[in-house]
Amino acid sequence: MVLIIALYDIRHNLVAPLRQLMVLAREAARRNFSQRTRLSGSDELAMLGRTFDNMAEQLASSYAELEARVDHKTRELERSSQVMQVLHDGSRWLYGGGNDLCTSAAPMLRQVEQLLEIGPIRLSLNDPHDNSQIPILATRSARRPEYCRDHDCHACLIDPNPMRLANTEEGECLLLPVSVGEEMLGTLEIWYPKGQRLSHSVRRLLNALADQLATAVYLQRRIEEEQQVSLMNERTIIARELHDSLAQSLSYLKMQVARLERMQSKNAPRETQAAVFDELRTGLNSAYRQLRELLTTFRLKLEGPGLQSALHQTTVEFSDRMGAMVELHYDVPPHLLNPNEEIHVLQIAREALSNIHKHAQAHWAAVSVRFQEARIVLRIEDDGVGLENDESPPMHYGLVIMRDRAHTLGGELALTNRAEGGTRVELTFTPQTARLITRQPATITQENGN
Repeated sequence: MVLIIALYDIRHNLVAPLRQLMVLAREAARRNFSQRTRLSGSDELAMLGRTFDNMAEQLASSYAELEARVDHKTRELERSSQVMQVLHDGSRWLYGGGNDLCTSAAPMLRQVEQLLEIGPIRLSLNDPHDNSQIPILATRSARRPEYCRDHDCHACLIDPNPMRLANTEEGECLLLPVSVGEEMLGTLEIWYPKGQRLSHSVRRLLNALADQLATAVYLQRRIEEEQQVSLMNERTIIARELHDSLAQSLSYLKMQVARLERMQSKNAPRETQAAVFDELRTGLNSAYRQLRELLTTFRLKLEGPGLQSALHQTTVEFSDRMGAMVELHYDVPPHLLNPNEEIHVLQIAREALSNIHKHAQAHWAAVSVRFQEARIVLRIEDDGVGLENDESPPMHYGLVIMRDRAHTLGGELALTNRAEGGTRVELTFTPQTARLITRQPATITQENGN
């Protein structure tokens, strides 16, 4: 009986608690913290069991909290990845150049609102004249904004009901600057429900959104300014061309008309008046020809920007008019010449080809433009009859205008006979950008000396 009682006591108070402790340890190793020993008593095994139970409970709580944090971070990372994809896709529309900011930005902002569970978002830009705030875009508007310029656009009215913020009508607002460098372009209002905390990653995404909008607005303004500058430069070039060619011819004709009126008032002989009539006829023909050349030049439909495309179309045009091959050799770095220099070079080439067509009786011609030793060399050659000498024929307005254009460019124009037969017209000048290049080493040397 003593042995039986001893065995029962060992099994009940020693073996069973140890087995329960082993089960709890094994389940904890399997990340199952729901197992409990529930041992009672005041002996050492009972105290060890209660300690294991507390440890399992704390581990279960910590593990659940960690899993929740991991799930939250995973969802946040997935949401951030989706937002970044939306920003990446939206950049194609924002930087397209041909799309309106409201039309391109509104879908992107609405997707950002849905992914981040925020909104509405309002974009306001500063007026460059008085720095006043001009509302540009507001997502989920109940009605069309008063500042809307395109009533065919429904970007703000996709959702007819405005978004209502939870807990309060106003909610909380995150105001972000829309700026590039130190230039303040506007502000971006981002509303979200009161009590909702914006994490650092969400704030970084919203800052990236504000920077992207700022870059798009800045580029759009720069493009508009460049278009305005290009338009003004084009008008200046047209005005200069009219002044240098047609206006001078008309002024000459006006003086000849005044001369003819004085002759008629003095009853001058008809032979003297006939000479003035001949000069008037020659001047009118020259002015009409210059006008046609100007209209042809400004109506050129260029296949690409720059002088090379214009010269290509010019050589094709004169090849058809002459019935002979007109070659083109072009070797000039891109963006080397400004628009004024390009139009002068083009007009000199057209005038030279026109003279070849009218007077040279040529079967071949070539136009070459090269950049050599920081200078532009334009050469027009033919295999025609050539010139009697290397000087301009008297009263040849075309060659006079060509020399005036060369003088305007700060260059030299030379007309010579080719040894193989025919003529050679050569223009040499230093473009404005090349002058800056030639001055740069001297500046660097001076700075190093100082």
